Amino acid sequence: MQKIATRDAYGKTLAKLGKKYDDLVVLDADLSKSTKTVTFKEEFPDRFINVGIAEQNLVCVAGGLSLAGKVPFASSFAMFATGRAFEMIRNSICYPKLNVKIAATHAGITVGEDGASHQSIEDVAIMRVIPNMAVLVPADAVETEQIIEAAYHYHGPVYIRLGRSGVPVLYDEKYVFEIGKASKLRKGKDVSIIAMGIMVSTALEAAEKLSEEGIQATVYNMSTIKPIDVAAIEEAAQAGCIVTAEEHSVIGGLGSAVAEVLGEKCPVPLERVGVMDTFGESGKPDELLKKYGLTSEDIVNAAIKAVGRKKVS
Repeated sequence: MQKIATRDAYGKTLAKLGKKYDDLVVLDADLSKSTKTVTFKEEFPDRFINVGIAEQNLVCVAGGLSLAGKVPFASSFAMFATGRAFEMIRNSICYPKLNVKIAATHAGITVGEDGASHQSIEDVAIMRVIPNMAVLVPADAVETEQIIEAAYHYHGPVYIRLGRSGVPVLYDEKYVFEIGKASKLRKGKDVSIIAMGIMVSTALEAAEKLSEEGIQATVYNMSTIKPIDVAAIEEAAQAGCIVTAEEHSVIGGLGSAVAEVLGEKCPVPLERVGVMDTFGESGKPDELLKKYGLTSEDIVNAAIKAVGRKKVS
C-alpha cells in the first residue's frame, strides 16, 4: 500500500490552493523544508513569510494578516506551534476568533530520533481545550488535502495535526471530508474502534486480525477531534464497547474526548490505546510505536479486553 506523509500532502495542497485563492498566505518559523511549506514558497514567494525561529511572533503576524483580509496558514513543528506559542494562540487568535490556521507537523512519537523534546504528544489536548478552536487530524494524504481546503473555507481558528512519517493511503477521490463528521471505514457488531491520524490504518489492521478470532469490529476515523462527532460516538456505542487509538497521550486527546461523550450520553466499556502518561524517547518510528503500545496487536488486545468487559457487564 502506498505511503505518503501528511506533511508532504500539506505542502503540495498549499501550492495547489495558492493558485485558486489569492488571499491565501503561508508563514513558517524557519522550518519550511521540514514542514513542506517550501513548496508554496517556491511558487508564491510574495505570499510567504519566514518569521525566523520565533513561533510566538509567527502566530501574532498570522493574526494581523487575518485582520487584513488574508487567510494565513502558520506552520512549525507541533511541539513549538502549540507549546511555545500557546498564550498567543489563546489570547491573540482564539479569544478574538481570528481566521488563522495553524498547521503543525512532526506531531507524535513518530518524529523518531529527535526524541522527547520534539515529540508532541500533548498538542491535541492543549488545542482542544481552547474556546473557538477547531482541531483536525487527517488519517492520510487524500484526507489531508481535503482538510486543508476545508480549513481555508472555515471561518475561525483551526489546528491541523500533521506527521513526519509516511502513512498508508486509505481513501480515493470519492471520499468527501466534512468538519465535525467521522468516517466509517469498516462495519462490525462486536466492538467499535475509533482512531485518529496514523492510528486509523493500524486500527484497520487490528480489525482484520480480530475477524480471524471471530470478533467483528467497526472502525471509525475521527479526523475532527473538535467539534467531536457525538452522533458517531453514540452509534459506535451500540456495539456495547469501544476502543480508542491515538498517537498522543491518553490524557486529554481522542480517548478523553470519546470518554466525555460516553459519560454523558451512553456509558459503555472503553479501552484507550495511546501513550500512557509518559514522555517518548529517541528511536526509529516503528520501534517507538511498539515500545509505547501503539501497534495493531495492542489494539487487538484492547478490543478483546473491551469485549470481555461487555460480557461481564
